[in-house]
Amino acid sequence: MRVLITAGPTYERIDPVRFIGNHSTGKMGFALAEAFADRGFDVLLIAGPVHIVTVNPAIKRIDVVSADDMYRAVMQHFAESDVAVFCAAVADFTPTVAADRKIKRKTDDLVIRLKPTQDIAAAAGRQKRQGQFIVGFALETDDEEANAVDKMQRKNLDMIVLNSLNDQGAGFGYDTNKVTVIERNGRRTDFPLQSKTEVARRIVEAVVEKLA
Repeated sequence: MRVLITAGPTYERIDPVRFIGNHSTGKMGFALAEAFADRGFDVLLIAGPVHIVTVNPAIKRIDVVSADDMYRAVMQHFAESDVAVFCAAVADFTPTVAADRKIKRKTDDLVIRLKPTQDIAAAAGRQKRQGQFIVGFALETDDEEANAVDKMQRKNLDMIVLNSLNDQGAGFGYDTNKVTVIERNGRRTDFPLQSKTEVARRIVEAVVEKLA
């Protein structure tokens, strides 16, 4: 089976030397790519700007920078995937205009107008065909489970993985994670704090169980 995975941040260009980004390292998405490959899936990993290399030769990788880059890559390959896992921390907004030259500090105020980026998971959910299985991720700081369930329903996902920035050792930058897997039928499974490699393996097991 073929799985498409997004991982890492996106960088939204302000000028040639500055960007809007986030603290995602891509560790969770890359761990998922390796775990799916180890289970025999053909993996297409669409990765934002990160400093991680893949190990399993079954992983094909496409490197992107911006949210628009990632959207285009996903839309090009989504239809051929059996499973899609949207783990990337995609920017919600991007500058309306990117300067061609470095912006000089001439005043104490700089106003940057932003516009929404394409919602990649929602776009995939609208195009989902019968038999495709989509997993989303939700990183929340408040009303965690309610927000995650709402996201899953709005975007037509089959499963969502919730992790909270309120949990020590979970989220961006860590080698560990603590997540809750929530399914469309309301079933929820809590995974304790453990390595992202082990979390990825258990998420893959949950997906494989649903595909059986």
